[in-house]
Amino acid sequence: MTTWTEQQAEPPVTLTGTGGIDRSAHHRLDEAWLAAAWSHPSTRCFVVSGGQALVVDTDDGRTELVTMPTFDAPITEAHRYFLGTDAEGVRYFALQKDTLPGRMDDLARPAGLREAGGLLGERDTALLVHAVALENWQRLHRFCSRCGERTVIAAAGHIRRCPACGAEHYPRTDPAVIMLVTDARDRALLGRQVHWPEGRFSTLAGFVEPGESLENAVRREVFEEAGLPVGEVEYVASQPWPFPSSLMLGFTARATTAEIAVDGEEIEEARWFSREELRVAIEAGEVLPLVGISIAARLVERWYGAPLPKAPPA
Repeated sequence: MTTWTEQQAEPPVTLTGTGGIDRSAHHRLDEAWLAAAWSHPSTRCFVVSGGQALVVDTDDGRTELVTMPTFDAPITEAHRYFLGTDAEGVRYFALQKDTLPGRMDDLARPAGLREAGGLLGERDTALLVHAVALENWQRLHRFCSRCGERTVIAAAGHIRRCPACGAEHYPRTDPAVIMLVTDARDRALLGRQVHWPEGRFSTLAGFVEPGESLENAVRREVFEEAGLPVGEVEYVASQPWPFPSSLMLGFTARATTAEIAVDGEEIEEARWFSREELRVAIEAGEVLPLVGISIAARLVERWYGAPLPKAPPA
């Protein structure tokens, strides 16, 4: 087994990098600056719609976000959001539209973060995460929660203002905890949700409730879903999760007992795994490998101490 020590570094949590993009938030209220930035010949933009944008697979095996100069942009009936500036001074905007534009060439294809988040470079991932999060919020919060009036976009897409009562509304982020639970024998707890297929296991997770600390949210969720009391809780890392508006906060947690009692509503099955048991189960096809862009895989790999085994050949 190749360990992280031999590889020198664990892989980063997906979706968390900046890609060298400075969000330049101090420019969002400067309409003159934004207009000049939009008109600059080096500025690039892309369309986001329904959580998707156009991407292209290059000849050398990379996947890239399809961007265009702003003078080529389909701006009719589009909302424009400023995303930031890169190290070379290039400014980036996202255009929210009801549909993606016609494919710019035969190679471009629509893709969302779940599909492309692990394929795009760090810069393109950072841009798409930002754009998708703004689009989701904008689509779901068009009216003032105080008076019901339709709100208007401000601050380059980062505020909605109510012209009737003057209220300002900011993008919503719902914190959720996701945790790898271990026991006194350093076994890891993995659970299977009721709607998942046989063999698909992952870490436990849940939303933080009002007036609740993150640590207490971890303890409550683990007890509710698996019937396990938790003592020590340690923060690991966070991950933006705009599906539609979450922030995943990753933890490790130590259960004080090993007697599992699943709730049967969210979690249908939960099991303790030693490292060897998990390896054998994945290689035998009994447990599906944790794949995708979620921080869950990083939490499990961090405990496992190495890249997780691959699934057996079909």
